[in-house]
Amino acid sequence: MQGQGLRWLQMTDDEIDEFLGRGGTGVLSFATGSDEPPVSIPISYGYNADEGLLYYQLSTPQDSRKADLVDKPVSFVVYDQTDSRWESIVATGTLDDIEGKPYESSAVQGMWAIEIPRVDIFERPREEVTFHFFSLNPDTLTGRKEVPSRS
Repeated sequence: MQGQGLRWLQMTDDEIDEFLGRGGTGVLSFATGSDEPPVSIPISYGYNADEGLLYYQLSTPQDSRKADLVDKPVSFVVYDQTDSRWESIVATGTLDDIEGKPYESSAVQGMWAIEIPRVDIFERPREEVTFHFFSLNPDTLTGRKEVPSRS
């Protein structure tokens, strides 16, 4: 019996834009000390292909480590599997806090062009949770997709 080999290809920029669409869910990982694992959280995101920016709405409770981590390098992973193949995107960079930016700035305008999916995962009502908006202009943005292997 021969094992099935996995083959993959890099996604084109257009394929990445299509996959990211206008938003969804993924995992955002914050760098920590070299002797600690990264802090990874599931998160919803928005994507503006025209600007090439990813957007996040992070809850920032006072007792959360996130406030100490938002200035550190991040990686963001989005993954999907269908009956025929898998696809994944990895973005890296540093978050940009857009809360204090002027309304006319391209980052704020780009955020209004997308919709960040609403995900309720909190123990308190959403109205009692403090959120901040961040964008990620990726230093790297790569995508891979599975292709059928030849027999």
